[in-house]
Amino acid sequence: MPRAKQTASKFHLDDPQYYLNRELSWLEFNRRVLHEAIDIRTPLLERIKFTAIFSANLDEFFMVRVAILREQVEAQVGTLTPDGRTPEQQLAEISQQLRPMLVQQHQLFEQDLRPQLAKNSIHILNYIDLSQDQQTYLHQYFEKRIFPVLTPLAVDPAHPFPQMSNLSLNLAVVIKDPDTGEQDFARVKVPSNLSRFVTFPKELQQYKGESCLWLGVPLEQVIAHNLSLLFPGMEIQEYYPFRVTRDADLDVQEYEADDLLLAIEQELRKRLRGGSVLRLQIPTSTSEFVRQKLMQGMSLTELEVYETEGLLGLKDLMTLTAIPCPSLKDSPWTPVIPARLKGLAPQLDTRIDADDRGDGLDIFSVIQQQDLLVHHPYESFTASVETFITHAATDPDVLAIKMTLYRTSGDTLPKALMQAAENGKQVVVLVELKARFDEENNINWARRLEDAGVHVVYGLVGFKTHTKVVLVVRQEADQIRRYVHIGTGNYSPKTAKLYTDLGLLSCREDLGADLTDLFNYLTGFSKQRSYRKLLISPMTMRDRITAMIRREIQHCQQGQPGRIIAKMNSLTDVEMIRTLYEASQAGVQIDLIVRGMCCLRPGISGISDNIRVVSIVGRFLEHSRIFYFHNNEETELYLGSADWMRRNLDRRVEAVTPIEDPSIKHTLTDTLHLLLSDTRQAWLLHADGRYTQLRPQENEAECSAQQRLMELTQHH
Repeated sequence: MPRAKQTASKFHLDDPQYYLNRELSWLEFNRRVLHEAIDIRTPLLERIKFTAIFSANLDEFFMVRVAILREQVEAQVGTLTPDGRTPEQQLAEISQQLRPMLVQQHQLFEQDLRPQLAKNSIHILNYIDLSQDQQTYLHQYFEKRIFPVLTPLAVDPAHPFPQMSNLSLNLAVVIKDPDTGEQDFARVKVPSNLSRFVTFPKELQQYKGESCLWLGVPLEQVIAHNLSLLFPGMEIQEYYPFRVTRDADLDVQEYEADDLLLAIEQELRKRLRGGSVLRLQIPTSTSEFVRQKLMQGMSLTELEVYETEGLLGLKDLMTLTAIPCPSLKDSPWTPVIPARLKGLAPQLDTRIDADDRGDGLDIFSVIQQQDLLVHHPYESFTASVETFITHAATDPDVLAIKMTLYRTSGDTLPKALMQAAENGKQVVVLVELKARFDEENNINWARRLEDAGVHVVYGLVGFKTHTKVVLVVRQEADQIRRYVHIGTGNYSPKTAKLYTDLGLLSCREDLGADLTDLFNYLTGFSKQRSYRKLLISPMTMRDRITAMIRREIQHCQQGQPGRIIAKMNSLTDVEMIRTLYEASQAGVQIDLIVRGMCCLRPGISGISDNIRVVSIVGRFLEHSRIFYFHNNEETELYLGSADWMRRNLDRRVEAVTPIEDPSIKHTLTDTLHLLLSDTRQAWLLHADGRYTQLRPQENEAECSAQQRLMELTQHH
């Protein structure tokens, strides 16, 4: 039963005490990632994977989020966050919360994971632990493969402190001239285009007389133990590895850029050189002389220096996940061909001519029968979305293909679009050049697509186009029919195996008409602001979602039950949170499944008593967005590309589609309830910002929603 209703007038919902800090909430998300590495229920190489992901996440966090805070400090921005913090306070609290987590991560690796790897014949050895034969091999390897690409850079009055590239691993070397007794400082960059771990030929792949499944030595140690070749005639006094993280957020003035492609290419070159240094990682054993030399050379304070025990740059541990040892990994998962597409299996090779397809059944006829929901990675991206696009490229009845491309991997889809253009079809692709850290890949594909005759556009000035949509226009008898795919994830075969995402394939006329209007808005001068079915940001989405929340409030005020379930990546928008607080006060029962950042504080008496927030961090990255509104038993369900963040609602082009097919609504509702019943990888958010992992009740079996979805898909 809902708790007693409160009136919003009793509380000031803009009070900072009712909001969690966005950056600190993100750190809590990454703590949950680290827990997967800590959890002994996770297979060993999967624990290694999560350790690497934790570090990779932090790299991006510093390059973007910490960079923005630093810029705000330098610009003397005085505006407080909704939770009442200044940029300076946030930087200080990030440092305070992060340092113990890093100690925990490195202790985990050095004291637990590394010994566990060794027990399974996987060894990351220090150079001094190698046999004489192995050291001889590495010395020869160094001379032939590493030495030629190294460039030691001296630091003295004639040689200024060198520019350190972003995410570079380096050696700080102190040398002494035996003739003069003078001490000098030099930097040696560890080549990023060589493997981080140097391995051995089979005959030397041994440790303590036993053959190893895998044996490697950190590249920086191989360089360090051969420094005499780089500094002949000098005495090596000491050396220490260090790692640098720089500001990598692009600053593109779109309104002033005559050519957006050229402007972003110029910014990418700046990124390679790097902005200001945000983090210096050094071993705890680093001498005070070297520490001060590095801090002075990069103009750093103690706040930017992070000391760690053991290896730096643990994201490179991802290399180990390629070791062929199934017993140390999750059971392999092969996405299932959706049941309604299994009849197309012999035709999934789109090179087969339409006249040779026998019964004439194709993916378009399947979609004509009924809307089709696909759920990745449980169901095959290749057999559904990829087939939809590649078949459209070769189908002689298809007249046009229009698509948004935010991120992609592989070349199947871009090549299909190029083939479609070469086949005489109208092909329009909106390539988002500002997709963070995918800019270079998108620029390359944009050029190749243009060369093949595809009409390439780059979206709207001032807005990222984040929506995931495809429109296929097909001539059928005496009519034109439009087919659509509207999804929650990127058109990337790689991430479709790792991220949970949903997509709707449909030929409903209203959705086709809406996507036609949306593409006209994206490619031309249309000022279309109203849509038949789709919720589109920045035009209609915020108002429509707010209206649906308020409708639940109204039902509660009329004595009817109110219910909202919303699944997303992040919830940070203050207006949306305030509206959810009002709904909770009215008695609406709200369940939020928020994987990452959540600035809403659940469980505050009189404010958010009726709100529960859970986060699921597991084998697959939860990426789908689903929105459920009870609507007085006339349930409305939506899926799409938008989180409830200001950037998604106001500064990006996003599309969310209603689900009207009863069977699909039933499937999505069941999925939401399954996720809410998770007691394996689900975490409950408390009002103080802490998360605790949910556990099964006594005598109850543990429930992993992701595992259960794999089982259900296999037996469907």
